[in-house]
Amino acid sequence: MLPPPLTDLFATIQAVGIEKIFLLLMAPVFIVCMAAEYLVLQRRRQQTYSLHETGTNVVLALSHAAADGLAWSLLIGLFYWVYQHRVFDMPFNGWTVLLLVLLQDFFYYWFHRGSHRIRWMWASHVTHHSSERMNLSTALRQSLTYPLSGMWAFWLPLAWLGFKPEQVILVVAVNLGYQFFVHTEVVKRLPRWFEAVFNTPSHHRVHHARNPQYIDRNYAGVLVIWDKLFGSFVAEEAPCDYGITRQIHTRNPLVMMFHEWRDMLADVGRPGPLRQRLRHLWAPPEWVRPAGTSHTPKL
Repeated sequence: MLPPPLTDLFATIQAVGIEKIFLLLMAPVFIVCMAAEYLVLQRRRQQTYSLHETGTNVVLALSHAAADGLAWSLLIGLFYWVYQHRVFDMPFNGWTVLLLVLLQDFFYYWFHRGSHRIRWMWASHVTHHSSERMNLSTALRQSLTYPLSGMWAFWLPLAWLGFKPEQVILVVAVNLGYQFFVHTEVVKRLPRWFEAVFNTPSHHRVHHARNPQYIDRNYAGVLVIWDKLFGSFVAEEAPCDYGITRQIHTRNPLVMMFHEWRDMLADVGRPGPLRQRLRHLWAPPEWVRPAGTSHTPKL
């Protein structure tokens, strides 16, 4: 029997390693799919790939992975502490795995919705939405500041309910892996029954569009049923105009990751009552101060 410190260390390595092994196994699949998508677009005479932007997306993905791995290493002890106070002892079988997948996707929906409606969280998520193209490489366009925004906090209830932290981490990775495949214009529509239940490229194109009727819609991770239950679903009709309403037009990964943090903190630092200034941290991105001094336009 290992002493407690070594047990905690082994659990940390095991939990974080599971996610990284999964992503390493999926990396060749992602690369092959991006290459296939590029060839299809070339054949259709549609050029939605840029070598520079794709390279930038890969750099952003690697920085995100490094920050995510560090965050899990620092936070896994908290997850195991919560797990020690769990409500149920969940056996490992097909039904509990299905329940974990459903619950994690439910919490992902609320994390994603919060990432659009709470500016502190949007400051990280805006990086993903800043691309004016829609292809599989766009899925890689992530920020290293997600741990700072508190993404991990949305998975804590799963440990409290009785799911082992390493199982939670793996299901989170699988959920995000699925979402890679919905970032494309090559696939137009899937069978009606599939579109009714699952997140699809059509649904997710809407989510990435900045058309007024599409903004803040379709937050689904894997299952689109949450959007339909909570009133955030919109079907794809008009052509999608991708990006954010105040496009940043930059090739600098650091600007992509930190421009909204800079603008948000600048708004907090402007003259005015402290309570109103601090509200910029948790109000929606488009919130305007009652005094008439607005922050940067909604992204």
